[in-house]
Amino acid sequence: MGILPTNRKENIFIRLLRQQAEVLQQGAQALERYVRDGRRDEDAEIVEQCEKEGDEFRRVLIDELHKTFVTPFDREDIFELSLFLDDVLDYCYTTILEMKLLNVQPDEFLNEMVLRVREAGDELLLAMQRLEQNPLVALDHSRRAKRRENQVEKLYRQAVTDLFEGPEDVHHVMMMMRTREVYRHVSNAADQADQAANVIGKIVMKMT
Repeated sequence: MGILPTNRKENIFIRLLRQQAEVLQQGAQALERYVRDGRRDEDAEIVEQCEKEGDEFRRVLIDELHKTFVTPFDREDIFELSLFLDDVLDYCYTTILEMKLLNVQPDEFLNEMVLRVREAGDELLLAMQRLEQNPLVALDHSRRAKRRENQVEKLYRQAVTDLFEGPEDVHHVMMMMRTREVYRHVSNAADQADQAANVIGKIVMKMT
């Protein structure tokens, strides 16, 4: 719900992008619970369902792009922003898949990284809620999302360094490779959130 009431009808592209950001936030929240609260199946199912819903919103958005001549901002920016929002959610989903397939247990680094991805999802949703009426506020939220990506990358480097400092035996090496693969998916989620934030910044620059 917006801070200020408005009688203007929401543009369909703004609505679809906002809906993508909403399911992204829901999926990131479920991923955070999954790694924090003991890998519950119900949270994994929520992430999977959000990923499917996000795909559907993107399919509808692309269909509307094909049918619509006038858009609220550049068609390429709409397409890219939708793509990057979808990619963040995809990596949230594949993080859980990798944890299951590789039997990786959450650790402190993974919890912190996922927390930052969830916070980036929160900021992207706030940016989409403000983009049309308050673009400079949206820009501020996009910058906050970018800061979360920087934090994830710092944590990722620390986490990998910690993995390499373990014992030099076959069991640890295998565990290290499996865990690093999971870290990489979370890092990729943060990277795509950063890309989405960049597109929002580009849109605001053109609007103001």
